[in-house]
This record gives sequence, structure tokens and C-alpha cells, in this order.
Amino acid sequence: MAGLTQAQLEQFAEQGYVVAENVLDPAEDLAPVMAEYGDVLDGIARGLHAEGVISSTYAELPFDQRLIQVCDESRQLFTQPFDISLPQSAERADAPMHTGAAVFYLLVNARLLDCVESIMGPEISSNPIQHVRMKLPTQVRHPEGRNGLAGPTPWHQDNGVVVEEADETEMLTVWLPLNDATLENSCLNVVPYSHRDGLAVHCPGTGGLSIPESQMDEAKAVPLPMQAGSVLFMHRRTMHCSYDNKTKDEVRWSFDLRYQPSGQPSGRPLFPDFVARSRANPESEVRDPAAWAQLWADTRVRLAASAKQKFNRWSADHPVCA
Repeated sequence: MAGLTQAQLEQFAEQGYVVAENVLDPAEDLAPVMAEYGDVLDGIARGLHAEGVISSTYAELPFDQRLIQVCDESRQLFTQPFDISLPQSAERADAPMHTGAAVFYLLVNARLLDCVESIMGPEISSNPIQHVRMKLPTQVRHPEGRNGLAGPTPWHQDNGVVVEEADETEMLTVWLPLNDATLENSCLNVVPYSHRDGLAVHCPGTGGLSIPESQMDEAKAVPLPMQAGSVLFMHRRTMHCSYDNKTKDEVRWSFDLRYQPSGQPSGRPLFPDFVARSRANPESEVRDPAAWAQLWADTRVRLAASAKQKFNRWSADHPVCA
């Protein structure tokens, strides 16, 4: 097992985050995921073209330009068909999501899990709070507005989006870009040492849960440009955000994944976690992408048949949010 170096582990403990370079191989590990999403986009484009919503499928364009053109011309966002998690209000048993084999193999990538193991130990579950984000340039506007998967992500802590039972879960955030994340296309920003100050109040808003300006010092934030193949590891209480994509023709494409020690609450009990690595009981590991996809398919059916459930603790009536 390679994993993180002692110096990287010390930075993680001290500052609440660390960037490890060259964890993933862009050709071996990321290209299959990008190809899989190319097929998803192709299906969306062909469907819209058949309906007369767009004038072309734009099949000749590379993924970035094709997604921008399809979204711009259709005046629609397609975050949910790409996403690897269900929305918190999955009212339809056929609610779209993506559970492809290439994404599964990224979740259980051995080099990635080696790094996770060096932080939390060998009994690792993949946490269901996970997303793919395709941040579009700011000029691609839509009537329904922008959401946190395609637009800016407000300041928050990942501990802030779980229910109370998981406050002490040693949840680890693993953020990785599929293409280079730059200052211009909106790399992630973190506040070093903020994990030491406990859980801040989070206020509900149109962009999702956010820490109000009065509760943090944004001047302490550090931007983290990263090359594809690098991985950011963050403590669950490290404050972080991303801003607008200021480029004209780039999509900032990233995954934010989470892992927790097996047996600890995931923070989203209605969604399925699974054992990604177990040194003590390797037979408990989920190794089949179809089995992972079925976990989410079963969850989708169950959520569609149930009453609306609680996914977080926060209220806009909190005094800090007023």
C-alpha cells in the first residue's frame, strides 16, 4: 500500500486538508469515466434533437463544447442525469441518475483507497453523499437558475449536510477534478485550520446550505488549483466553496466523494453506502458495479413510495440566518 506520505498526513491533521498529486492516472483512471459520460451526453443530445428542442446533436464537438452548446440552446440544465446520487426529494421511481461501471471503478480505485486508508484505517465504506459537478461558464444561463452541481457552491462544511447522528463519524471528503481545475474555471477554495472550530451554523438558501458571512473569515481562504489526477482530501469540518466558472468554453468537471469507517453512520441513512475495502473481511466488499447500481435503483423505488424525509438539521428561522 502506498497511500499518503507522513508529511501529507501531518498537513491533513494540522490544516484540515491536503492535495496529493498524481494519485490517479488520467488515461487509465479518468478517461473511461469521461467516455462513459460522453455516452450519457450523446443520449441527451439525440433525445433533444429528435424532439426538435435543439438544431443539431453537436456530435462533432468535444464534451465541454457539446455540453455547453446543448445546455445553452435547450435552456436546460442536466445535472441530475449525470449525477451519481439521487436528489433529496426523489418523487419518481424513474428519477434520473448515473450509476455506470466506470464511475464505480473510480469509487473503489485501489490507489485512491490506499490514500483513504492511510487517513482512516482499512475498514472503508463509500459514503452515499457524492456528486459529479459540471460547472458551466457563467454566460450559459437558464430560466430555472443555477444549482450547486452546475454553478457556484457556497461556503459550507461537509459535516453541515449530514444529520446529527453522524457528527462524530470520521467522514473524509475526497475531491478530484477530471480536467484541470484552475482559478479561471473555478477550482476549490478552503479555509485552512477551520476544521478546529467545530460545526458552524448553515442556512438554507437557493444555492444550498451555506455558512453566513458573519460566521467566517473569507480572507483566510486559499484557492487550490489542481491538475487532473490530483486528489484533495478534506476533514469533514473544513470550510470550502467554489466560485463562478469565468471561462468561455470550459466545463470544470469534478467529483466530490466521501468515505467513512465501516460501521459508523453515513449521515444520510436513506441512501446506500457500501463496503469499498475491508482488510478484516474482504468478502464484504462490493466488487460488482451492477450490485452498486442496484442499491441505488432499490433506493429510488423506496424513496418514491415514502413520505418526504429529513435530510439535514437546519432551519432558515435560526437567529444567525435571519
